[in-house]
Amino acid sequence: MMVEPFLGTWKLISSENFDNYLKELEVSTEYQEKAVSVKSDVTISVNGDMVNLKMENPIQNYEISFKLGEEFDETTPDNRKVKNIITIDGGSMNQVQTWLDKKTTIRRQIKDGKMVVECAMNNVVSTRIYEKM
Repeated sequence: MMVEPFLGTWKLISSENFDNYLKELEVSTEYQEKAVSVKSDVTISVNGDMVNLKMENPIQNYEISFKLGEEFDETTPDNRKVKNIITIDGGSMNQVQTWLDKKTTIRRQIKDGKMVVECAMNNVVSTRIYEKM
């Protein structure tokens, strides 16, 4: 399944440009302020052919389960109703969310033992770095 490098619990250690990415998503100012102020832990696990991705922080816990390469519906933590597809390609876990006429991509890669997450929408890119706990 090639998801093995991503398995485990990861702690957010740095975040660049996340506020501008959230603005580009057009989430509420109130949500932006909360989301920027917290550091989430992310746990990625596998149960059969299902991948589970859980985010935990003091404000909100959130979890999705999915099969790689199969589209699924999601209501995001900021309350957007999106179509999602997550694939693994060349060592990257690539997530594409679409809603209305909009699209964002979230690319996770393991670099030097850390999980580097690039969130991109239009020309706005946020880089968030997690370290294994």
